[in-house]
Amino acid sequence: MSKEFEIAREFEVDASPQQVWEAITAGTDGWLWPMEAPEPREGGKGPFGSTVTAWDPPHRYTNRVEDVEGISEQTLNQLDYTIEPRDDGRRAWVRYVHSGIFVDDWDNQYDGASKHTDFYMATLRQYLLHFAPRTAAFTTFDGPDASKTPDAFAVVGRALGLSDDTAEGAPVQVRGPEGRVLDAVLDFRNPYFIGLRTDDALIRFFGRNHWSYPVGISVHDFAPGADAAADEAAWKGWLNGVFSQP
Repeated sequence: MSKEFEIAREFEVDASPQQVWEAITAGTDGWLWPMEAPEPREGGKGPFGSTVTAWDPPHRYTNRVEDVEGISEQTLNQLDYTIEPRDDGRRAWVRYVHSGIFVDDWDNQYDGASKHTDFYMATLRQYLLHFAPRTAAFTTFDGPDASKTPDAFAVVGRALGLSDDTAEGAPVQVRGPEGRVLDAVLDFRNPYFIGLRTDDALIRFFGRNHWSYPVGISVHDFAPGADAAADEAAWKGWLNGVFSQP
């Protein structure tokens, strides 16, 4: 049965409103995924077949689409950003509202979208604080079907070498592809997601097994000459190895 939803989050960040604006309209490869920049006007074309319904830089940006491309579970999707200056423009307050209509498995879809929103907003803050306005080589992929099991994400955490009591914000050394040890900061952690920040990358782990999907990984690589295909091959090989897949 179709049903409307709304997911709202707000936060402050040590970045100017203009920096936030650039990140949400042009720098999405650094914290979300690459997408076409919106036409800078109301009524302009937005990403994924959307229409820009509010354009007031650097304060308000909204896009809206019906019959969402490639997403059979939704018939309406709207993303709304409001940005206000704090401390004479040295900092920004951000309110993000994701709304629309889910047409199937509403509770599961809403739970997944809500928890993903927390992770994406945290990743946006990490990008603004540590990497903006750098562009990223981006890759994202899913693990094998064996990563759908209820304990799959706990297996991923152990494979990285994270103990159960490693707290968010802690410096860590994790076991990465080909046995390499990576120095990182555990910038996000809950039962559903793990975020690692290295000197040159944001590496994100998605426990989508909680919603009956495979575990996923996204890499935002800001290093000079970064190679997204090489990042994907390395981390996909690591994830397949965690679940003993060829």
